[in-house]
Order: sequence, then C-alpha cells, then structure tokens
Amino acid sequence: MMSAHDQNHQSNNANSDENTTHFGFQTVDKTEKESKVAGVFHSVAQQYDVMNDLMSFGIHRLWKRFTIDASGVRPGNKVLDLAGGTGDLTAKFSQLVGREGKVILADINSSMLNVGRDKLRDRGLVQNIEYVQANAQYLPFEDNTFDIVTIAFGLRNVTDKDMALRSIFRVLKPGGRLLVLEFSKPEHELVNKAYDFYSFNILPKMGEFVAKDGDSYQYLAESIRMHPDQETLKSMMDNAGFEQTSYKNLTGGVVALHKGYKF
Repeated sequence: MMSAHDQNHQSNNANSDENTTHFGFQTVDKTEKESKVAGVFHSVAQQYDVMNDLMSFGIHRLWKRFTIDASGVRPGNKVLDLAGGTGDLTAKFSQLVGREGKVILADINSSMLNVGRDKLRDRGLVQNIEYVQANAQYLPFEDNTFDIVTIAFGLRNVTDKDMALRSIFRVLKPGGRLLVLEFSKPEHELVNKAYDFYSFNILPKMGEFVAKDGDSYQYLAESIRMHPDQETLKSMMDNAGFEQTSYKNLTGGVVALHKGYKF
C-alpha cells in the first residue's frame, strides 16, 4: 500500500499541465497559488512561532542550528534569509556576520515579515538587518550579491520552484552557497506511517486549537507531501546550475538540509 506521500507524488507527476500547480492536494491555476498561500500565512503569522515549537516538539530549533553551522558563515558576509518569516535564522546570522556584514530577511508575506521585524527589534537586533518583501521567483537584488542564501521551510510554498532556484543562483556570488532546509521523505516506512498519522490527524486539530485555523495547518501538512523528495530536489538544484550539491537527512529524513555551491 502506498503512503500519502507516494500517492501524491504520482498525481504530481501525472499533472503535466504547465498552467496548473498544487495547493496542498488541490490542483489550482498557477495564478491562484500565490494568493492562497498568502492567505495561509496571513492567518497563522501571529501564532507561527508557538505552533512551530508545538508541532516539532521544539526540534525545529536544532534543525535551524544545524543549518547555521553548515552555512560556513563568517564575519562580514552578506546573507539572504529567504522566506525568513519570523526571523529565527536572521537573528543568529546577524550576530555571526557582525558590524561589517549584512543580513536581509526576505519574505513574500507582509504579515510574516512584520512579525519577524517586531520580534528582532524587540531583541535589539537592528544594526545589520534589512527587511524586504520579495517573491523567491523574482528576487529584487543584483547578480552576485550574497555569500549565503538560506530558505528554511519556504521552498515548498513557492509556485515555481525551478524558477526560484535559478533566481537564487543568480543573486549568489561566485563561491557562494545555498542551503535549503525543508520537510522531506522519511527514510523508514514505519516513520513515514507515523508521520502521516500525526500530520493529517493531529496537526490540523492542533492548528484549530492554538491558531484557530485548522484548514491552514491541513494545507501545510499536504504541502509537505507534495514537496519533491531528497533526490528530486538535489536534481532540481543541479539543473539550476548549483554544483557539489548534497543533502543531509535530519530526524530520519522528516527534514533534509540540501546544500549547493555557485562556482
């Protein structure tokens, strides 16, 4: 019997109409997806951090710390935290790049960006952070701008992932690196089954109770299943021009960290 992940990858592959895409398990017109995703994140922005801790039992903090460590960030670097949301990675990068460096927290969603900006300012992090509302597919930055680009739990919400990867490649400096932290395909079938049960039975109820929005968390669970698996995403990064691409499974493949370089 196929898991939900495998079934939906089949439907994903079967859907070859280039004018449509997936919003969770629904097939929607590409022009609709952006506004639908926006609705989800406008709805959950205020409770986003609380829900992240609850949903992952706090483990998302370890995944993000691993990403920072893998980034090789140094003082003076210029970093783009794409789909940076409420600013967890930006906060740490800001401390590590120092006065000579710069971190841009970019998100397509104004509500998420506002929550992130308020949170970081409350923590006194102001000197080297800029905030930009931006679509990953059309990054408003010059070629060869950043030493590091990260996108954590954001790529699966992008309408055209291939286009976004090419856009990221363009704005990276030669020698720069991309890190994609995203939910992925668990390595073991037992974990996969437990993960499916948790995602579709518990997560939406948690979203209803805490964020008063079960539907958005149903979408988030579905969007995880529709996201390319580890090898597929690695191939997509190769096709966008990245070299020495690799990935590391975290928590049994529930999450994976992909890395690629621009030379």
